[in-house]
Amino acid sequence: MADFRHSKDFWSGVLFIAIGATAIALGSKYTIGTAARMGPGYFPRILGILLIALGAIVTVRALRKGGEKVPPWKWRPIVIVLGSVVLFGAIVQPVGIALSTVMLIVGSSAASTEFRPREALLAGVLLAALSVAVFVVGLKLQLPIWPAFIS
Repeated sequence: MADFRHSKDFWSGVLFIAIGATAIALGSKYTIGTAARMGPGYFPRILGILLIALGAIVTVRALRKGGEKVPPWKWRPIVIVLGSVVLFGAIVQPVGIALSTVMLIVGSSAASTEFRPREALLAGVLLAALSVAVFVVGLKLQLPIWPAFIS
């Protein structure tokens, strides 16, 4: 990694610039319109420009500001959290939203060095109840709450 004075801010600025450029590129096929009569491409373009400007400011400040180096990547938490999300997506239909949400929360929490199973299970149960309330009851999505052999 390059030796910047404040590499966390530098890479954050680069990420803002990349996201802004992507927003402009994806929104370029839509008409812009005017400020009084905005087209579908107006918001992505303005948002992209603002993100690029913010990214440039953060990047330039990072080159002037002192700071510590970014520590090396810790792959274990990244793999565990991404694996939990992929597992959730794979099992939500057959297992149901309640159990798969609990499994997602407990599995993702295991990535932390401060993992406490009882707290993770409690958070998983509460978030599962919230997920059922919002997605199944509130939004009326056709997701099973429990596995087929239970309900």
